Amino acid sequence: MNPQKAVVVFSGGQDSTTCLIQAIRRYGNDNVEAITFRYGQRHAIELERARWIAQDLGVRQTVLDLSLMQQITHNALMDETAEIQAPAGGVPNTFVDGRNALFLLYAAIYAKSRHARHLITGVCETDFSGYPDCRDIFIKSMNVTLNLAMDYDFQIHTPLMYLT
Repeated sequence: MNPQKAVVVFSGGQDSTTCLIQAIRRYGNDNVEAITFRYGQRHAIELERARWIAQDLGVRQTVLDLSLMQQITHNALMDETAEIQAPAGGVPNTFVDGRNALFLLYAAIYAKSRHARHLITGVCETDFSGYPDCRDIFIKSMNVTLNLAMDYDFQIHTPLMYLT
């Protein structure tokens, strides 16, 4: 087992692409994999870009279908007809309840099957959105929860957490 393998939660956007490139530099191309989630997002073009970027970088990419989320939640990020609203002092209606929790859970299950201990995600607490599942305390909590739930020593990395 190689403790220096990493799985990057990879949307194809600039944050996750930055994280993927950093992971390749740190762990080496052969030790990094990308996991991408299709959940009914309206910016699905990122999925196409993610495929291209992973291919260009020579990184194995796995795409999981989590579109069942559309059956249990409604938000402007998954509804092309909804007007995006960002109330002052509130969370925008693009927030997808539980999204990063699910992403990290599925990434951890996948990582363990690949003998990877490092999970990397591009969440950022200082992002304009104020999403609660992008906060450092949430990530630390998920790290503990995943380690306990799977009896496996994961380390979740958030290299962009406090960047503006």
